[in-house]
Amino acid sequence: MSQIFHRSTNIYSRLSILAALVVAATVGGIVGMIHLSGYTTNQNMFVEQPIQFSHAHHVGGEGIDCRYCHTSVEESAFANIPPTKTCMNCHSQLWTNAPILEPVRASFRDNKPLHWTRVHDLPDFVYFNHSIHVRKGVGCATCHGRVDKMPLMYQHANLQMNWCINCHRDPAQYVRPREQVYNMAWEPPADDPGLGARLVKEYKIASPAQLTSCSTCHR
Repeated sequence: MSQIFHRSTNIYSRLSILAALVVAATVGGIVGMIHLSGYTTNQNMFVEQPIQFSHAHHVGGEGIDCRYCHTSVEESAFANIPPTKTCMNCHSQLWTNAPILEPVRASFRDNKPLHWTRVHDLPDFVYFNHSIHVRKGVGCATCHGRVDKMPLMYQHANLQMNWCINCHRDPAQYVRPREQVYNMAWEPPADDPGLGARLVKEYKIASPAQLTSCSTCHR
């Protein structure tokens, strides 16, 4: 029987298969980059708020402790967003006529809460407990970044599962003395490289096998 296709078509077929693989790999790479980009994770994205509250001013400039506003962080799984009364503790005396603070005054006057947009908003299928992380010596800045230098609040980390797992696999590189949890500028001492490992034992932090178990974060 005579040959239907010329022999050169073999080359074209191989090239087309190779081209299809290259296109598939390229598309997969682009999808992966988008999945990890701030467009999807909201990392480094500023969030519009009813008042553009400056942590740089209140924390970095005035030295207000995290716990003054986020009162439940040591006792609850949920780090509360402060009520308007907390703002008015100061602003009933300071900047009382500033136009930018009128929404705060109106909220207090009308007894209607401000509708803040949560910056670090985990999916419902993820269980995260603030109090246990604080008790185990995880600093605020480890997850939230240097908020004392943020004029506008943004999400410091990507909050993807691999980011959490990296810490759970080796918590010694992240934990700090409990008295330094709220110290934004704390750095591990260069002359004591074993501090983290000692704190893991002292604070009775669970083993990596338990910390990376699915049921630890997905309940």
